[in-house]
Amino acid sequence: MTARMRTPNGRLAALIVQCRWSSNGEFARAVNRTGAEAGIKLRYDESAVSHWLSGTRPMAKYQAVVLEALTRRLGRPVTAFEAGFADQPDVQAASPDTVAGLIDLGSTDMDPSRRGVLSAGLYSVALTVPGWKDVLGRFERIRTDPHTRIGMAEVDAVIQMTERISELDDRFGGRTARPMAAAFMVNNIAPYLKADASAEVRRAMLSAAADHLYLTGYMAVDERLDMLGQSYYAKALELAGAASDHLTFCTVLRGMSVQAVELGHGAAASRYADAASAASPEAGPRMRAFLAGQQAHALAQTGDASGALAMLHEAETAMEKAESKARAHGSYDPSSLAYHVAQVTYELGDRGTAIRALEQSEKLRPAVYRRARVRHRSMLAEWKLREGRLEEAVADWHRALDDYPHVQSGRADDRYRAMLAAIGPHRRNAHAGELYERARPLAKPGPTR
Repeated sequence: MTARMRTPNGRLAALIVQCRWSSNGEFARAVNRTGAEAGIKLRYDESAVSHWLSGTRPMAKYQAVVLEALTRRLGRPVTAFEAGFADQPDVQAASPDTVAGLIDLGSTDMDPSRRGVLSAGLYSVALTVPGWKDVLGRFERIRTDPHTRIGMAEVDAVIQMTERISELDDRFGGRTARPMAAAFMVNNIAPYLKADASAEVRRAMLSAAADHLYLTGYMAVDERLDMLGQSYYAKALELAGAASDHLTFCTVLRGMSVQAVELGHGAAASRYADAASAASPEAGPRMRAFLAGQQAHALAQTGDASGALAMLHEAETAMEKAESKARAHGSYDPSSLAYHVAQVTYELGDRGTAIRALEQSEKLRPAVYRRARVRHRSMLAEWKLREGRLEEAVADWHRALDDYPHVQSGRADDRYRAMLAAIGPHRRNAHAGELYERARPLAKPGPTR
């Protein structure tokens, strides 16, 4: 053991050279930032990196953070073996049984005492996303139970349950509805996927299951459990591919792009949005607008102004051709388009246009989307405050607080905390002080993890 630890870690040294960090201290700071994203407080410095290079390995529970920092810098997955943190490569099967993995994921999510396992995970910017053709061939055949047979009635039950949970999510936030979704997935959907069925029913059930997993992942992201959401999204992609369901496959990829751009990973967001577009070359106008709007946002975050504006124009053109009917979740409507106009123009520095577009989005949004009202009114207030429009910002924050007590959402909680921090320095202003005193008692405890 001692001899191994004294052996210099040449593999890690080679990776650091590839990363082109200016110093070992810069590497250490990248690791600390990555850990902070997952709520892990690390204080590594240049001496820690020197120890790793000499052969000492990071603590096992923090190795994933170090590997993710390397992964993000290089833009590709880095394994423990490649970094010199393992003596042998991991040769376990890359694609475990789909239903067994789904049950494990959902069962852990259902159990509050085990959620710490999920919340400790790291969002990976280099998550491997299969192409449409690849995912069709990778799905492992599900073993059937000859004593059970399902039909379209069971498929319809999954669809209806997903829609009801989606409505709860829109009104009350992901923290309220996700445990119900996970329980339904484990107790109902997983057995349905193992049951005997005709080819038509099996494809329909796979599609319905993929849609349910996408919603469950979206709710996990809303609770700021980003690694958990990513895990649900990956399973949803696999099921959608097995069902030959282009719509859900592209919707999931677009959701992954939204998650990435919200975390500030513009390049990954662009990659996911581009993959969604490539997977559905014959998309209808609503889906085309849906995808182009997200591509525009991701490109704007990377600083590609011309590309972002071109995709935004494509989204606007496609939206003009779209039919009025939209799905219960994953839909794209004029309010969504106005939101993308706001995000793109704000990223590109045109704050006046961005504020007007976000105000327009608020006017167009259907009343059912309570969580979105909280988040977007708060965002509008933050933007106005940065422009010196204090009283307008206070009015928008008051409107956000009207709905905030009714929403259980990690992302809404983020905006609430941002409001307290932003308004604090202005408390001597009568309007701002009144808002601060109204807001303080509304603080919520964090989710059980």
